[in-house]
Amino acid sequence: MKPPSKRPTTTGSGARALKTRIKKKSGLKNSSRRWLERHLNDPYVHRSKMEGYRARSAYKLIEIDDRHHILKKGQRVIDLGAAPGGWCQVAVGRVGSSDDDKRVVGIDYLEMDQLPGVTLLQMDFLDDDAPARLMEALGGSPDVVLSDMAAPTTGHRRTDHIRTMHLCEVAADFAISVLKPGGHFLAKTFQGGTENDLLDRLKKNFKSVHHVKPPASRDESVELYLLARDFKGRAAEPAEAPEDQS
Repeated sequence: MKPPSKRPTTTGSGARALKTRIKKKSGLKNSSRRWLERHLNDPYVHRSKMEGYRARSAYKLIEIDDRHHILKKGQRVIDLGAAPGGWCQVAVGRVGSSDDDKRVVGIDYLEMDQLPGVTLLQMDFLDDDAPARLMEALGGSPDVVLSDMAAPTTGHRRTDHIRTMHLCEVAADFAISVLKPGGHFLAKTFQGGTENDLLDRLKKNFKSVHHVKPPASRDESVELYLLARDFKGRAAEPAEAPEDQS
């Protein structure tokens, strides 16, 4: 399977699909009707169906990895918020995971059909025992931690941003605690600030940190991805000052 190197075109049968319209008398709200039309007319949706990916989001990881080369053969990968499994599918092919040697572990509270070369855990990543379960399933420290987690949207941009940033921060804490030296962390975030503390922490722990927005991310979307590369290794925590006994 050769990954696309640029935004899919809309020629041939795809061009006909772009004319799909949902009747206003369909019983849907206008916002729902517009979302459905956009989804049906999305060239990435059509391409994901043709190429066997479970979601159009697979192309976001493909495009990021084509440019930044964070996935390599033989690596171990953890995918947080993995449902429906598109990122796991990409990771399997790029690191060479198989049922005989599973090197990709995905976790989500949503149920997912099994994938070749992937260990899937159905549980909430925010559960206290989730990190230990992930490490046990992977069988070693990961080279890459991926997170496409986002909180369910409320329609209030500021609230949605804060809730998703919390997930990004928890994912970053996990990555810093488990990654191999030289490893990478990629996580979804939203435009809107309140992430300076997170950026500062990542910059202390990784050699390079920057935002990326792959072509597969819709132009109107406020989502961005934080890419932290080349983990420096866990530094020893500073010792606490002894209490004054006088």
